[in-house]
Amino acid sequence: MTTNQPLVQDQSLSVAPETPWWKGAVIYQVYPRSFADSNGDGVGDLAGITARLDYIASLGVDAIWLSPFYPSPMDDFGYDIADYCDVDPIFGSLADFDALVARAHALGLKVTTDLVFAHTSDRHTWFAESRANKDNDKADWYVWADAKVDGSPPTNWQSVFGGPAWTWDARRGQYYMHNFLGSQPQLNVHNRAVQEALLGVVRFWLDRGVDGFRIDAINFSMHDPELRDNPPAPPSNKARTRPFDFQQKIYNQSHPDIPLFLERIRALTDEYPGRFTVAEVGGDDAVREMKLFTAGEGRLSSAYGFDFLYADKLTPQLVREAAEQWPDAPGTGWPSWAFENHDAPRAVSRWTPGSVEPAAFARMKMALLCALRGNIIIYNGEELGLDQVEIPFELVKDPEALKNWPLTLSRDGARTPLPWASGESHAGFSSVDPWLPLGATHGDLAVDRQQDDPASLLNLTRRLIALRAAHPALRLGANAHWIADGDLLGFDRVAGGEYVRCLFNLGGGAIDIAGRCAGAEPIILLNGADPAHLPPCGALWLKLEGKN
Repeated sequence: MTTNQPLVQDQSLSVAPETPWWKGAVIYQVYPRSFADSNGDGVGDLAGITARLDYIASLGVDAIWLSPFYPSPMDDFGYDIADYCDVDPIFGSLADFDALVARAHALGLKVTTDLVFAHTSDRHTWFAESRANKDNDKADWYVWADAKVDGSPPTNWQSVFGGPAWTWDARRGQYYMHNFLGSQPQLNVHNRAVQEALLGVVRFWLDRGVDGFRIDAINFSMHDPELRDNPPAPPSNKARTRPFDFQQKIYNQSHPDIPLFLERIRALTDEYPGRFTVAEVGGDDAVREMKLFTAGEGRLSSAYGFDFLYADKLTPQLVREAAEQWPDAPGTGWPSWAFENHDAPRAVSRWTPGSVEPAAFARMKMALLCALRGNIIIYNGEELGLDQVEIPFELVKDPEALKNWPLTLSRDGARTPLPWASGESHAGFSSVDPWLPLGATHGDLAVDRQQDDPASLLNLTRRLIALRAAHPALRLGANAHWIADGDLLGFDRVAGGEYVRCLFNLGGGAIDIAGRCAGAEPIILLNGADPAHLPPCGALWLKLEGKN
């Protein structure tokens, strides 16, 4: 591997002081169950995260995003929330959370947390009251409906995890809706009282010093009150493993009033200067909805979808098409990008061509992520090059995989514990058997193995993040001059007179690039690349001559 330091770094170029901290930021996602176990129960916790914040800060990232740590029966491992304003004992306490925020801020890190506003756990006190009868104060806080005359569910809607999106409840003599598990009843976010309660949750965490929120599955937060059936999906060559895949999801999600609720969230967060909001948006109409949710200055700061998370191959066309949907134009929102997260298989396993060394591909992939216009999200362990772990069925925890085995790949394989120390029991994650097994090869990729190795992916990630911060064109610049030719991907990043050209070989053969980089000054060269050719997985960032 060749990893040259920039020949010249122009430190006079910096982000304008009026630019929000989050614009162009690098955000590090922490999956709390699998990050660091401080108390020897096999599950990661808040104190473990706090103890490792110096490591996260050493990456040079701007913020962390914490996946849910709230009280929960853990049917969906925290995305089924039983209390929005507390910490599950398995993760610690509110005092532990406050300590985490204080330490993060002392290190210059912002803290963002997950908000799950489409549904709660069926253990939430709101749902217990709502299901008691049809006349209580929270009777309409969830989506209830009468059976059809034959006793069947009110609509044909299907849940994401498999089966009808309705469960009969004898207490009320009605069905309740759930887009995911039956233990995740759908909140009726059309109800103004529900909105007020959710805004109260936002304020609770803002008052504790949280700097922003990632809003989970927000396009599932409102349904069609007329309860119309979804039409069938058109024919497709894509495999259908769930009943959910057989419908166009028109009426069970994506209601046009969702942006109005997002405007209320934005108005509240604007009372606390410098706060950040990013929506997770999946589905067939994700790009349109992401733009809608981030349009103008009165909605969310950013949004991200699944362009890369569910892609089984990384191609120049995929990157170009995804990026060009977010032009640098007035009124267009600001995108966020993730190649990996807790819901998707590790990208190095999905994308590495068979003829290519995974370590080389991981280096190129990180350089590409750090070159994209928008915010970028690094999932814990991505900076180490962790691959997808094969979890045997008897150890699978993921409810979606259990319902659709073996056609749905378990999300557990991307949620395995982080390896900290190669020579320690359980790679330094815990002193006891962890909740999921570590990857068989992950000890060799442990933090202590990479920490002092200048050629490691960990140290390359630090260098790339530092370069992104040092060059306004990379952090904030517009895209220009796209190349998507075979395996060759290229684009320029342009800001304030600075031009940076980024070239990547996404394939397994060499590519001649002589003439494309004449007179350019290398910023970074990877995997044996030089300004005349790109070997397999070669990557270049170059400052164009004559551009200041």
